[in-house]
Amino acid sequence: MRKTVVFVAAAVIGATMLTGSVMAQSTGPSTSPAPSAPAGSVQLNVNTAINQTLVNKYVRDAPNVALAKCEGPSPKFSSPVLTFANYTPGPFMGADANISADVELKPGTAAGSYPLTVACGGQTYTTQFTVPASQVAKVPSGAAKAGDGSMAG
Repeated sequence: MRKTVVFVAAAVIGATMLTGSVMAQSTGPSTSPAPSAPAGSVQLNVNTAINQTLVNKYVRDAPNVALAKCEGPSPKFSSPVLTFANYTPGPFMGADANISADVELKPGTAAGSYPLTVACGGQTYTTQFTVPASQVAKVPSGAAKAGDGSMAG
């Protein structure tokens, strides 16, 4: 019984492969477009590409990273309110990127929306990111400070 099942399965697979190759030969030239060059992208993210709620949002007091996917030598990030350091080629924690750089917000940057650009291989990719207002810009006058003894009684 097993030999019959194996023989029938092999015959069906062989016939399918033969039909597929005949079909492929009989369709003529391919009408599908040639694959295009890989698309580029750029984004700002707090220390992990996994938390998608933080994409293109600068997080104060946390490590932020610029990520890009682009082809070409010497990729370069730019933004009027960010500085970039430690350019690192290769994938970054599951993000669709092949270059990353550490990001620092320039002192005195106001809350708002700003551009982030990467240039490489003659191409430029730009996105907008937001800098939220800091939750506590200044410690209130007379507020207790941890460890200063003001709460001791």
